[in-house]
Amino acid sequence: MHRPADVPEVDPHEAAAAIENGAYHVDVREPDELSVKRIPGAHNLPLSRFLETYQATLPTDRQVVVSCRSGARSGRVTAFLREHDYDAVNLGGGILAWEEHGLPVEEG
Repeated sequence: MHRPADVPEVDPHEAAAAIENGAYHVDVREPDELSVKRIPGAHNLPLSRFLETYQATLPTDRQVVVSCRSGARSGRVTAFLREHDYDAVNLGGGILAWEEHGLPVEEG
């Protein structure tokens, strides 16, 4: 997976609003990363298993907000999903930006 420059990104507040309005939020970090800190309500679909499971996991009838730690891995996943006709957007800056903007995270 590669990340083209034209991957649509949303800032943390735009992502939070989209999720609140029904977007599906998927976090592509690995389980050990989620055990440290996560965005409440995010569905985990680790990048290491993404290609084999995404079609059975992700909805096609609503927007998908994709996140990771900093936005790099989720940007590549967003590009891949868009190439496969998903309405996907990348959470720019990932959970780091989410937390910097004062949005809620769960620890441990």
